[in-house]
Amino acid sequence: MGALSIGSKSAVAGLDIGTEHIRVAQLKPQGSTLVLAGYDWIDAPVGSVVEGEVLDPVAVAGALRELWRKSGITTKHVALGVANQKVVARLIDLPFMDRNDLAGAIQYQAHDYIPIPIEDAILDFQIIGDYMTPSDEHMMEVLLVAAQREMLGSMVAAVENAGLRPMLVDITAFAVVRALIGDGPGVLPDEAEADQATGIVHMSAGITTIGVVERGIPRFTRVSSLAGREFTQAVSNALNVTFDEADRIKVQVGLPDLSGTPMALPAGLDEQTVKTTHEALEREVNRFTAEIRRSLDYYLTQTSQARTIKTILLTGSSAQLGNLAGYLEMGLQTQVRLADAVDRIQPTPRTQGLVEADRYGAVAAIGLAMGGLQ
Repeated sequence: MGALSIGSKSAVAGLDIGTEHIRVAQLKPQGSTLVLAGYDWIDAPVGSVVEGEVLDPVAVAGALRELWRKSGITTKHVALGVANQKVVARLIDLPFMDRNDLAGAIQYQAHDYIPIPIEDAILDFQIIGDYMTPSDEHMMEVLLVAAQREMLGSMVAAVENAGLRPMLVDITAFAVVRALIGDGPGVLPDEAEADQATGIVHMSAGITTIGVVERGIPRFTRVSSLAGREFTQAVSNALNVTFDEADRIKVQVGLPDLSGTPMALPAGLDEQTVKTTHEALEREVNRFTAEIRRSLDYYLTQTSQARTIKTILLTGSSAQLGNLAGYLEMGLQTQVRLADAVDRIQPTPRTQGLVEADRYGAVAAIGLAMGGLQ
């Protein structure tokens, strides 16, 4: 789904380079089962990755070498995920033509659809389907993906400097969909009606990816910088404590219980600290909810099919904030449920504890690894 191919896609590990952590997953087919043969993560060097962009390839390369040593993964081939403001995906409608003619047409017309200068972009496309208009014009629906060349070059440089070989570059949002529901035009249980779609919210530390899936096909994606770190910074500012201390308190306290049940005071925290933390997190979750609502409303006004988004799948390392799903459900008036990919794979004794401890953070890396098997 929209991968920017660089070479062969056989026997690769999924590599998710995030703001706070770098994750790797390796899958091996075993009959109809996907075995998680390798999984691990490592802290990203501070300041080396900002909002999904690699700013210090040398530091990231050093972390990658350590991650490979730590994880025991032997393959050097990787499927690399990208998610930032410098990669875009657009669904476009074009007159029906064969693939060779389409490649030329995309190069010629891409500037009409993407905000990146063509000379600075790497383009890829995938044909989603074709249809007839009421006036009997044969049209095709095409997923166009564009990535800013310099941004992508920085990521690839970090990977190659670590002695690894990027075999494909995939959009992280598509990898998340693949990990949660698979590839292809299968219909989700929540999409039994043609006018319904499913939302995907992947909330990591540095960025949040918001997407919409119809009949198993990602049809919309955008990236927001409002993510887990923003929640932590809000607590840090409110309590006047360090970022690391605020992160610890954020995890301990979470959002208030929507039922109104008072929470037991976490060890080492007083009532005022809990109250101030709750207030800071509630302000941020209101901003976060509004951000998601704007994105989903934009999609619904642009599409000609879906009229409602019945379910939102919430995942990512920052999705585990206490009571977050409930607040989103209340604010969006839509069912929100936490989702992960662990049930769709078979961990080994070596990987089981690692992936279960990071089951929501692991989604993108697992989805990238799945893409590497195709």
